Amino acid sequence: MATAAPELPIRRQPRLPGSAEDAARLLSREWLVTNGLGGYASGTVAGEATRRYHGLLVAALPNPLGRAVMLGHLSERLLLPDGTVAQLNGGASDTELPATRWLSEFRLEGGLPVWQYAVRGALLERRVLMPHRQNTVHVIWRLLGGPTEARLEVRPLLHVRSYEAPVSSAPRDGYRLTLEPDHYVIEAGEPFPPLRLLIRADAAAFTAEERPEPELRFAEEAARGYPETGSAWSPGGFTLGLALGGSAALVASTEPADVATILMPEEVIAGERERRVRLLAAAPPEARQGVAAELVLAADQFVIAPAGRTADAVRARALGDEIRTIIAGYHWFTDWGRDTMIALEGLTITTGRQREAGSILRTFAHYVRDGLIPNMFPDGSDEGLYHTADATLWFFHALDRYVTLTGNRALLVQLLPTLAAIVDCHRRGTRFGIGVDLGDGLLRQGAEGYQLTWMDAKVDGWVVTPRRGKAVEINALWYNALCLLAGWLHEEEGAPSAAPIERMAERVRRAFNARFWCGDCGYLYDVVDGPAGDDASCRPNQLFAISLPHPVLEEPRWQPVLDAVERALLTPFGLRSLAPGSPDYRSRYYGDLRARDAAYHQGTVWAWLIGPWVDAWLKVYPARRTEARRFLEGLAAHLDDFGVGTVAEIFDAEPPYTPRGCIAQAWSVGELLRCWVRLS
Repeated sequence: MATAAPELPIRRQPRLPGSAEDAARLLSREWLVTNGLGGYASGTVAGEATRRYHGLLVAALPNPLGRAVMLGHLSERLLLPDGTVAQLNGGASDTELPATRWLSEFRLEGGLPVWQYAVRGALLERRVLMPHRQNTVHVIWRLLGGPTEARLEVRPLLHVRSYEAPVSSAPRDGYRLTLEPDHYVIEAGEPFPPLRLLIRADAAAFTAEERPEPELRFAEEAARGYPETGSAWSPGGFTLGLALGGSAALVASTEPADVATILMPEEVIAGERERRVRLLAAAPPEARQGVAAELVLAADQFVIAPAGRTADAVRARALGDEIRTIIAGYHWFTDWGRDTMIALEGLTITTGRQREAGSILRTFAHYVRDGLIPNMFPDGSDEGLYHTADATLWFFHALDRYVTLTGNRALLVQLLPTLAAIVDCHRRGTRFGIGVDLGDGLLRQGAEGYQLTWMDAKVDGWVVTPRRGKAVEINALWYNALCLLAGWLHEEEGAPSAAPIERMAERVRRAFNARFWCGDCGYLYDVVDGPAGDDASCRPNQLFAISLPHPVLEEPRWQPVLDAVERALLTPFGLRSLAPGSPDYRSRYYGDLRARDAAYHQGTVWAWLIGPWVDAWLKVYPARRTEARRFLEGLAAHLDDFGVGTVAEIFDAEPPYTPRGCIAQAWSVGELLRCWVRLS
């Protein structure tokens, strides 16, 4: 008997194009389903693939494999009794977009994608789901109206490869198809695991017809300056019988057979709905409906148990813990220290996932080396990279938000020696030129060939925004970290332990206000004491001197800084990374990698910066909370576009502010959600 599915009232239904001429807009809207391991399924609303990263099963595999495209796409055709044949999905994008002729509705139900196709009186529903913590995908079809029966022809298309490999990469030497008692197995050869295919239908047949599918075109790869054509391989096709009111499903999995085949489609739907109901129930009341509830479900996509780092998971379990981390963005980012610490409050604490927040903080604390947490963990690697001057300082901020909002000081007590050692490493100097200038107490950073701040674009050895010297947000974060540590030491160990840190913080405060104020500009220098002197570029980094819990900037200067940022940088979708009129300003993030990286932090709008903007605004105008809410309206409306139901990484710097970069970015979602709930 089918399990009753719990209700999920949250529904988002973007308006579909009204004419054939603008049907191609469906290629610019993408959907995303994740599995809690770092794996995912994703594609365009139109049903075609436009990126190398698109696929119905992009599995998160143990290191050193990382994420791999195990099942690329499905070619789907609906066959009606009157002889009508409707092509619903193809593979990679072409100019005909066959699905748009029949697509009558696309929506998210509780964050999960649902398509409806209307074909000559027949109404077909399609869903894509991934069971939590499995590298498994279910594609489920249901005949909702029309004839009493119909048939669906489904042909899998495969190009098994790393998800970063270009679409033009050579196909595997050969695929091997075998039949197990209740499913099919496709082997691509070492090092990839076998792919299991299972059909759930009242009537089904398989026609073995191995053949290549050459010259598939991936339009977004072309726009980004990468190879745009590639081939795929198909083992043959399935014909599925559909009765009116009945369903059929294709299951694809890299899990062992007993895991991959155990769940029926109805159980998968009911189980995932129940899990999402529980996510909303755990969130605070302000986040259980409307935009906030949608963002709670979007936040879930980023909080993962990393499948690749087996040794870390074993170590954590031995200590009675669970390894957790945050994927910085889909499709191509892994877990980044900076992004994780900035997004932590919004993604976990605001959503009622305090236990996971603690696990994430403990996971990163385990990796502290020479006073630094990792900048990132490359896909397929157990070793972190440490080239960051600010991620460790954001770690202090994230821990403070955890302690303040949960009241749980046990983790703080556990980490206090680590925090003190971090500050000592910075005082003495650590990697990449990161260290305290003994002359004024400010924190400097910089090493040739490295990008150490969040403005970290680098291409072909060119560091676009090196910002070597004393960067404004690095010193705002440094002061905040010192104040936090001093307070914690005072509370846990007494005044004598805190006194040296308090003196360091006071010295930083005096030096910061003496050195960073640019009187001619009426705002803060972006970098002082750099190789070319002081940099007066108007950037959003100066906001952190106001927005952090311990603002380093003297209060009389808050208003002029806020005014300068509002005039030059504020947009409906976040803040520009550089003011228009600056020599390096770029209005559009587009083109090949070099062109894009040249614009990445040189004008491009970043959605996550709406968080510190709201924080700073409310410090200057604490009584104007209702007015502050208007700063979030553009991003809330954006949930219909690009990555439907989530928030993009970046936007062009000028109208129409086209969304760019990752379709779903952790700190974009986290900061919007945090501010939305704060202002509710």
